[in-house]
This record gives sequence, C-alpha cells and structure tokens, in this order.
Amino acid sequence: MKVLHVNTHDVSGGAARAAYRLHQALLSVNVDSRMLVQYKKSDDQTVSMVASDKVGKALALIRPAIDSVPLRFYRNKTPTLFSPAWLWSNRLISKINEMAPDIVHLHWICGGMVRIEDLPKIKAPIFWSLHDMWAFTGGCHYNEGCEGYLDKCNTCKVLGSDGGTILSRWIWKRKNKAYAKMPNLIVVGLSNWLRKCAATSKLLSRSSIYCLPNLIDTSKYKPMEKDIARKLWNLPPNKRFVLFGAMSATSDPRKGYNQLIRALGNLGKNIELIIFGSSKPGNANEFLQKTHYMGYLHDDVSMAALYNAADVMVVPSLQENLSNAIMESLSCGIPVVAFAIGGNGDLIEHKKNGYLAKPYDTSDLSEGIKWVLNNKDYEGLRRSAREKVLREFDSRVVAKKYIALYGEVLCS
Repeated sequence: MKVLHVNTHDVSGGAARAAYRLHQALLSVNVDSRMLVQYKKSDDQTVSMVASDKVGKALALIRPAIDSVPLRFYRNKTPTLFSPAWLWSNRLISKINEMAPDIVHLHWICGGMVRIEDLPKIKAPIFWSLHDMWAFTGGCHYNEGCEGYLDKCNTCKVLGSDGGTILSRWIWKRKNKAYAKMPNLIVVGLSNWLRKCAATSKLLSRSSIYCLPNLIDTSKYKPMEKDIARKLWNLPPNKRFVLFGAMSATSDPRKGYNQLIRALGNLGKNIELIIFGSSKPGNANEFLQKTHYMGYLHDDVSMAALYNAADVMVVPSLQENLSNAIMESLSCGIPVVAFAIGGNGDLIEHKKNGYLAKPYDTSDLSEGIKWVLNNKDYEGLRRSAREKVLREFDSRVVAKKYIALYGEVLCS
C-alpha cells in the first residue's frame, strides 16, 4: 500500500506536525508512506517538495501572498485565516499523479498550495483530514460562529461583510463544482465536533465522513521528574506553574490570550506563568503573575520537558479542533483546563484528567485552574491524563485504524 500525504509544510505548524506524525507512524509499521509539501524544513528523505529547483522554491515562498491578494478588498476582515485557493497548481497535481500512490491523503493544503478546481484531477482515491473548517466553508478556516457554510456562504463574518460578499460565495461555488466531480472523497474529521460540522455542511453532503483523531508518539511525550524538567528550563523547583502555548499564542485572538489574562486576574501571585509559541509581547505586563516567555519551540524533547515542568496546562481557545497542545500535555501526565468547546471534550474528561470550563466563562476557567492545582488527588489526575492518551491516541493504536480504513476503501 502506497500512501502519499499532501500538506503545505512538513513540520511547521500544528497541522503539519499532525500529518508528519501519521506519516512516521505508518512507516514504523512498514507502510510505504511518503509526504509531499510546498515548504520543507526537515531533512527527511521520505518528504519531497513540489518544486525543488531554485525558481520553484522562490515561487513557493511568495505563493501565500499571491493567493491572498483578493482579501485586500475587505478592509474589515477579522484576523481569522481565510484562503481563496485560486492559484494554479498544475505542477502539484502532476507530481502527485507521477508518484502514483494508492491513496492520496490530503491534510492542510492552503497557503497557495492548490487551486480548488484542480483537486478532481488527482487520479488516486482521496482521503482528506480536516485540520480546520476550510474544506466546507467559503474560505474561512474557522467560522467565528457564522453558519453561512450550511448553505452558500452568501455572508461572511470573517470578511467583515454582513451584506453579502462576492468572494466567499465565489469560493463556495467553486468548491461545490469541484466536489461534484469527487463523489468518492473520504473525509476524516479529526474530532467529533468537526465531523459533525462537516456532516451538516452542504458542500460535503456527497462525501463519506469518518472521525479518526491525530496521534502522538507516547514514547517521546511521556512523564518525567518535575525537578529535572524545571532544572533543564532553569525554572525554580518550588513554584507552581501554569503553562499556556500555541502557534502565535499571544497574537491570534482564537487562541484565547485575552481570556487567559482575565482568568489569571482572578488568581494570586503565588503561581507563575509559562508561555511558549510567542516572543514577549509589548503588553507583557498585563499578568499579575511572574511570566516566563520561552519563544518558539521546534523539537519534541524541549516540548516534552516544558510540559513536564508545569503543574497545569491552560488552553483557552475560542474555537479548537483537536489540540496538539492538549494531547501532548496529557501524554506527559499534565492535566489540562480548557473551555468545553470544539474537540476539547474528545481529549479532556471533566474532573478526571482536567477541567472543562463553561464556554468563554473566564471565571470558570479560573476555577478550573484552582481545582487542578489544589486537587488532593493530583497524582490521580496525572495518571488519568496519561492513560487517556495511551488508550485512544497512541501512534500504534491510531495508525491501525487509518490502515484499516485505507484497506476498506481500496477493497471496495
């Protein structure tokens, strides 16, 4: 069985890391897996770039900027990512078909990587793991509560135009036309929440939709002695630490930085905060607590040590699919506090391995943090966190489910 994973990046970003982990897990059980990307940062020889020549690499760097040109007409657009996906992608499609895989597994394919109209030109059966909502909207990656995707995206909250937008409607119609030529498209919602959203969307009504999660190598993300982890990060051994982090942790409103500020405002100064995924912002004095900014982390060893240095992880995202940060933290045996939204409930079992706060209620988020930090059976929470991941998200467990689904499609 030859499987080709297609993603804009190989190791940069949450979707890329998730796709790469699946790719590695399949290789570990002798599946002939390859990965095709627009940007390559790793030195993995099983990962190929669409264009490896100098001109192709240079064009790859500017494709996101070119693809986003239509957004310049929407001055009231929110910070949520929006992808028109109109840029030519003949080279990508040719490369996929030349590699002749048995399965093409699409992941996050925006950033100017693919033109919607070119997807039906892929000859092999297509699986598509949804890392966000983009596949079934008129261009936004998260809908900010707008339900326009249920019909035709005639209005778009993200574009800041309630009176109707040519762009979102145009993209929706293009997807509808392309998907009509892909009746055997297999859609994989990584969380139960996203699977339900996809199933209710009009665009994916023709597709078979499954729910299979991301996976994690539990031999890399595992518990370690807290004193050792803190020594590695030069953190004091006798403090209680709250951990927060994500890509663009302090600048992306969806990640809940402002909600974190309000939640920690209800807590005292006897705890300290650790933030990763962002440099120290200009408004860094907004927290009452002493704050340690760790910047961007790129390797599993550093990440696992940082999770283990904390007492509790807080993920205050306003919309979330299946958070890598939550999964990684739980795998290290660190309880997580988050809002009861999106796919968070797939990972966090309320008051068993963490705390699910009422959606967007920062007071309840504070209560969750206190509940974890002051829990008399804190070690029990840690064991439950680790056991949840071992049972449901370990790379060997999940890889078997993907292989079974691949085989089912190939035999049908």
